[in-house]
Amino acid sequence: METYQVSALRYRPQTFEEVVGQQSITQTLKNAVDQNQLAQALLFCGPRGVGKTSCARILAKTINQQQGASEERDYAFNIFELDAASNNSVDDIRQLNEQVRIPPQVGTHKVYIIDEVHMLSTSAFNAFLKTLEEPPKHVIFILATTEKHKIIPTILSRCQIYDFKRISIEDIKESLVKIATNLQIPYEDEALQLIAVKADGAMRDALSIFDRMVSFTQKNLTTSGVASNLNILDYDTYFKFTEHILNQDIPSILMLIDQVISKGFEGGQFIEGLSNHYRTLLVSKDPQTVPLLEVAAQTKTLYLEQSKAFDLQILIEGLKIINETSLNYKNSTHKRLLIELCFMQLASLHYDGEKKKAI
Repeated sequence: METYQVSALRYRPQTFEEVVGQQSITQTLKNAVDQNQLAQALLFCGPRGVGKTSCARILAKTINQQQGASEERDYAFNIFELDAASNNSVDDIRQLNEQVRIPPQVGTHKVYIIDEVHMLSTSAFNAFLKTLEEPPKHVIFILATTEKHKIIPTILSRCQIYDFKRISIEDIKESLVKIATNLQIPYEDEALQLIAVKADGAMRDALSIFDRMVSFTQKNLTTSGVASNLNILDYDTYFKFTEHILNQDIPSILMLIDQVISKGFEGGQFIEGLSNHYRTLLVSKDPQTVPLLEVAAQTKTLYLEQSKAFDLQILIEGLKIINETSLNYKNSTHKRLLIELCFMQLASLHYDGEKKKAI
């Protein structure tokens, strides 16, 4: 059997242009290198899986490429990666301080990438201070962390800080479309949307989920297959619930709740999905907020259509009921009843509204 390479490694960015969702940072770094204005100590901070280490590696290669080291085997000797999680003692940093004094044999710069730098002990940070403040001219430090608040202020003040943001759902989805097309894997637009939403802004997580879904669906990414494996209720189910709520059809609501629970969906996630559904309906009510919708084009049309049947005030009241149910869910002794009461209260909002209009 051939060795399988996961997508997170296969599609890891090799150039700044390939980095997803961090255009402002990659452009700034490119300009700094081109204009020879790159600081000697940089701090890359932000959530996991958004490209910090990838950008650090690309920058490290670019620095020496600019100086004429054209072959990868040349500048690779000038790049050193240190995992601060397992090398966090004073002795490790003292050893690093000794190494940085030695100039590079090829090229002009040695680049040290220190990942998870917040894991360094306080004494290790203090041992690193002097070197970071006055590094040799041939050394550039790139520090990466997911928890900037844990780094002592004296280190922060010596670094040029780059804040990486969560990658948007649309950017993640576009990347997944390219990969699925490249691998000739059939997909439904909504299926990739679900993966992008589940990744929660992390491209690495999105690629890991993508690999899992490709295996589960046997290389045919359908919305139902992805939703089932990710334990997510598809949009159609929530639209059905909303139709029953609008029609005040309590028996149908109870039967649909039973179907959802019998499929093994956890009640907390169920309520969270309902909350997102009502919020999306609320956003769909006003043309100014429609751009905030993070759903596929076909689903967006359904939301715009269904939102017309709702009064704005009823949506707001509905969100309050759902939020209260979510807060009470964890401590409830009869969780199913709590969910059923939530839906009955939502349906009663429309009944009350009709009564008032009749008067």
